[in-house]
Amino acid sequence: MKRHKFFLSVVLFFAASLSISAQDYKQIKGMVTDGFNDPIPFAAVTVLNQNIGISTTEDGEFSLFVSGTNLQDTLTVSSLGFKTFSISIGDYIAQTEDKITLEEDVFEMDEVVLLSPKLYVLEALKRLKENTISTTHVTEMLYRRAATENDKSKFFVENYIKVRDRGPAHLSGTIQVVQARKSADYRTWKRTQWRHSFFNMNDVNPLRPGDSQHNRNLKKFLWNKIGESTYEGEDVLILEGKNPKKKWETMIFYLGIDSYKIYRIERSNAIFVYKNHKSGKLVLNYFKNEWNFPKWNMPSEILGTDGETLNYKIEVFVYNVETDKKKMKFKSFGGDQDMGSIKLPYNPSFWENLNTPPDTKFYKKLKKEQGEIFGVPLDVQYALVNE
Repeated sequence: MKRHKFFLSVVLFFAASLSISAQDYKQIKGMVTDGFNDPIPFAAVTVLNQNIGISTTEDGEFSLFVSGTNLQDTLTVSSLGFKTFSISIGDYIAQTEDKITLEEDVFEMDEVVLLSPKLYVLEALKRLKENTISTTHVTEMLYRRAATENDKSKFFVENYIKVRDRGPAHLSGTIQVVQARKSADYRTWKRTQWRHSFFNMNDVNPLRPGDSQHNRNLKKFLWNKIGESTYEGEDVLILEGKNPKKKWETMIFYLGIDSYKIYRIERSNAIFVYKNHKSGKLVLNYFKNEWNFPKWNMPSEILGTDGETLNYKIEVFVYNVETDKKKMKFKSFGGDQDMGSIKLPYNPSFWENLNTPPDTKFYKKLKKEQGEIFGVPLDVQYALVNE
């Protein structure tokens, strides 16, 4: 009984703190494009004087709720290769078109003598604690996992989670699953993980320390400069690292020349995008990954079925990074469970009022296919499947 009362209190607290009142909040949305009207994915959209923000989707769209008292605050949009765009929230709302066009920024070294690529990486690793929030903080994020078989959507789960840790310079922290919902599960192979998928995100992050088989010694990689970019006025080097012992393993860092901040990491299908927090230090803004499961890791009865093609697509949107200890309410829960198996009271109003990202082409396809398989829309599945 105490367990259910605790969960109910958690639900009510977060429903109250994150639900949107039509009188007090206003939704702003739009698309971020370049000068050729092409969408810009993974741009950081931030309310300047607040902790809140969001990333644009793969299709360059964003949605954000702002308080009516913050109409004079500034909305900023930052992305690699473009000049940072700023506008008052009131002026943006008054626009006739929900679109922000970013101006391309030009890489200029100004006679800077460049170090070797490896030295930049070594210095960036040395300054990791300095360049990221390395004191205890709590990050709120929407963690999504979509499962497909034979390229057809079979299962979808969303968790709204809080993460308490000390940033990428330290070992992974703990999580609290605040809200959870899932679709009906039509997978041939109903695979479950022994812990929350969040920790897999940390496993593939090359900045995280630890002895996991996924962590590599970046100091031994062979690094080369493959391009240039900019971020918020700083020149950025694009560096590619290759594992000398495993020729197939490569990763790409987008690294600031002056600050040695690592703004973006690309590793196989995984992408980490960081942005500047109001403190001036980097925080995670967006993550995505995708992988197929090897046949040697499957139960024998799955081979030869649709389950043999099981694919996971992960997407993470960061909403808030709280550094004020007085506001870090946290209760560890769900870290030792598969995210699709977590049992929490289903709260439709929370999800209706949550600032969910605009649907990308992928999620429109997912919703369509889930509805076709079961004969009921995804929203109805949520109501039927979740407790």
